[in-house]
Amino acid sequence: MSETHLKQLCETTYNKLKKVSMEVERFLNQVTLAQLVEQSGDPEEYADYYRSFLSDLRHLLVYSENAYEKLGAALRRARFDENLAEELLYQVYHSCINGFYYPKGEGYDEDGRRSYTGEDVIIFRKQVTAELAKLVLGLSKVFEQLRDELHYYETDYLAKKRHSLTTA
Repeated sequence: MSETHLKQLCETTYNKLKKVSMEVERFLNQVTLAQLVEQSGDPEEYADYYRSFLSDLRHLLVYSENAYEKLGAALRRARFDENLAEELLYQVYHSCINGFYYPKGEGYDEDGRRSYTGEDVIIFRKQVTAELAKLVLGLSKVFEQLRDELHYYETDYLAKKRHSLTTA
């Protein structure tokens, strides 16, 4: 991959993760666990579900902020370091993208087959508030783009690293 293309990919990823961070932070600053549970009805059924959901969103926020800050620092360097950029994009794939699609609390799942029908690929385990659904479905579109753009770093980057270790 050329340095220009790699730098452009870092800039695009930086901007998308910054947007994700702002949206998640705004949501987390506006809602409380009590509000979500109250809007959903049954406190016993939803309290643990939303507690776990909010925890996953806080983790995603931290991963995304850390990643875009590191990418920003890499982009501001006087000399662009390709190896650092590739490592950072690999970390984005494994922390942010996987963190979104495989949340620890399993508040939702991805059903990729639904993308062929034009439906949303995210399936919530329980009915969620409209605001939470809007946030997660919006984030899924951003993370889907990032996953497509950074797929290389999920497989080829590791193979390249292993190859460089065996030839060294």
